Formats: sequence, structure tokens, C-alpha cells
Amino acid sequence: MDTLLWVVIPYVCLTTFVLGHVWRYTYDKFGWTTRSSQLYESRLLRLGSPLFHFGMIGVFFGHVMGLGIPQSWTDAVGISDEIYHAFAVGGGVLAGAATLVGLAILVYRRRTVGPVFSATTVMDKVMYAVLAVVILLGIWNTIAGGILNLGGHYNYREGVSVWFRGIFRFDLHPALMGEAPLGFQIHGMAAMLLFALWPFTRLVHVFSAPLGYLTRPYIVYRSRDQKRSGARVTPRGW
Repeated sequence: MDTLLWVVIPYVCLTTFVLGHVWRYTYDKFGWTTRSSQLYESRLLRLGSPLFHFGMIGVFFGHVMGLGIPQSWTDAVGISDEIYHAFAVGGGVLAGAATLVGLAILVYRRRTVGPVFSATTVMDKVMYAVLAVVILLGIWNTIAGGILNLGGHYNYREGVSVWFRGIFRFDLHPALMGEAPLGFQIHGMAAMLLFALWPFTRLVHVFSAPLGYLTRPYIVYRSRDQKRSGARVTPRGW
């Protein structure tokens, strides 16, 4: 069972993630968008969108640090377990809370603003539901293990992180996830489901960041000189 859950399913989800984006970009370029609804309502959007997006950036880099960087590396540069733990728990709870509050505002806006709700697709609803589950489970795992110490202290860097890196290096350790607390297992399964759904939702816009604007030359706009162009100048006064 561990092999099915923590080897077969992860590779199926990763394959779906990659090939799904290729298919979407090839056959649905015009649908590769967030389908912005700012014209319908902007007040709640201005509040919820920054919270959600900046929170997600924090969550992303937190996972890069927690899952991608081996514990031996942080030990080698002198980062103690206490400092790492405090930073991971504090930053994780803060980023997760910002993401969750932002998502709640966006879902409330989408549900209560008529035109926005009318533009909501079935995949949008599924995406929001799965995303909420992933975020809630992540926050719970951080609080339960890092603050409340429920079920004893579990060092995910010696279990979940090793399994995660092994997926990409083809150095498989499914038993490590099988021995992880149930909360981490459910969080992992929900995250894999989210990645499998990703190419078929508005989340594809993550890969369409306008990075070209950073190197694009300036565009200079000049007003038209009516006298030089020979256009008639309307006299002032009555």
C-alpha cells in the first residue's frame, strides 16, 4: 500500500501536472488566464488578492526550505534546531494564516457578488475546495506538531522531506511517508490532488508572470503638436 500511495500516485500526479500544462498551452492558449473579474468588483479583491498571493509566496518558500533543503545543510551552517523550529513555525503560521484569510475573502466575494459568481466554473469550485483543505491541513500540522506538540515531536525533515526529495532523484522511500503522522499523510495526498488538477484550473496563470516587463524598453508617449501638424486650434473665450 505504501508503494501505491507514495510512489505510484505521486508520479501519476507529477506526470499529469507536466503533460496537462503542455496540453493546455497547446490547445487552450486563450484560456490560459486568471479570467480577471476586477471589473465586477474591486474593493474585496484589493483586500483578498494581496493577502492570498503574498501568503502563497511565503508558503512556497517555506516548503522549499523545509522539503528541499536537507537538515545536514542547515546544521553545517550553524542553524540550530531551536532557531529553525522557531522560524519555521512562526513563518509557517503567519504565511498560512494570510493565505487562508485571503482565500476566504476571495471565496466570499465570488459567492456574494452576482456577476463574479456567474463567471465561476465547476473547476473553480473544486480548486477552491482542494486548496482550502491543503492550506488548513498545513496550518494544523504546523500548530499541532510545532506548538501543541500533539502526538510527540515529529521531525518531518527526517521523514517527509527525505521522501519528497527522493521522488525527484528516483531514490524512493515510501515507508517514510507510511510512518508519518496521519495529518502529514492527508496533507500530502491533498497536495498531490491539487497538483493533478492544477493544469485544468486558473492556477496556470502562475506560469504567466509578466517577467518580460523587467527588461522591456520604455515606451514614450508624446502629445500631438496641433500647430505643427496643421490642425485647427480652437480659440479660447466665447
